Amino acid sequence: MLTVQIVLYNGFDLLDAIAPYEVFCAASIHTDNAIRVELVTAEGPRSVTSGMNGLTIEANDTLDLERRGIILVPGAAGDVEGDGPDSIPAILGRAMNTELTTKIKAALEHKDIVVATVCGGSLLLAMGGLLEGRPAVTHHLGMDLLGATGAIPIPARVVDDGNLVTGGGVTSGLDVALYLVERELGPRIAHEIEQLFEYERRGTVWREKGMTSSIRKSLTDNEPSVVMNQTTVISDILHNEKIQTSVFDGNWHTTIVTPVGKLEVSLYITTCSDVIQGTATQGGETIQFLNPAICNNKLTWSLPITKPMRLNLKFEVTVEGDQMNGIAKAGLLPASKLTGRRVISPVDQVQKKESQEL
Repeated sequence: MLTVQIVLYNGFDLLDAIAPYEVFCAASIHTDNAIRVELVTAEGPRSVTSGMNGLTIEANDTLDLERRGIILVPGAAGDVEGDGPDSIPAILGRAMNTELTTKIKAALEHKDIVVATVCGGSLLLAMGGLLEGRPAVTHHLGMDLLGATGAIPIPARVVDDGNLVTGGGVTSGLDVALYLVERELGPRIAHEIEQLFEYERRGTVWREKGMTSSIRKSLTDNEPSVVMNQTTVISDILHNEKIQTSVFDGNWHTTIVTPVGKLEVSLYITTCSDVIQGTATQGGETIQFLNPAICNNKLTWSLPITKPMRLNLKFEVTVEGDQMNGIAKAGLLPASKLTGRRVISPVDQVQKKESQEL
């Protein structure tokens, strides 16, 4: 028997869960109960409040990784704009920080389990670092965010990547479930259910097979790390060496306020031969700035982070004195505010080194 476990979490989208539930239940009827459909949570049986007008659904079991079959993760329903506790990113972030992420990670390593997502469900997995390097789709508003997590966004209705099947769009739960019925039980059963529901699946399921298009636009960003319109200071110190600095240079303690928590990040920025470089240290991990540049007195760069979720953030900051202000942005997530203060400048570092050598 094939088991389908539909995972609920607080704030889940009703249509994302109930549409596949009905498809799989219909498939069970048409196959003499060859499919068993369950509503589960990562924690165990409980009442789960959906994100649609607070409607509560009963989950009757615990997500079980010993059962061969399909695990389906729906997206969230909430505020599309803003960064409040009822926003979709905040709901997904809370679900990501439960046992669900650990269990789905284990499920993706299980040879007898297919993990499926509907709409924003793929974002929940991606934010937990589970889809890095894997083709996937989500709601069209979240495609940039999906790419920012390291996943490969595919603009298709359904994407099949073997043991991972993702659907994009509010009604894609029907398409994902019907496709999985066809894949696991055959096209005749899927056709019967399509007739029953009077619904025809949309689009071609994307799979990494066959020929690729000869017309492809490169999406890589190879902009050089350059400094433009930059105010520099030349200081003759330590054996008459000239140390060139920008107003951004130095060690910075910064705080980034995201919809799912605060990030405390230490930045080190330096300029040499009109090229600016930087590193960010967070949680004991130090990462090099990607494509840093200064234009119109604003410093921009990209940076992959892993906590509180896995994202590639784009930064834009300005400096006044020893105060830094700016934003960090990733896809549909609201821009997160960045504030910081300089704790040591490059000149201070050189003078400190000079005094130590003396």
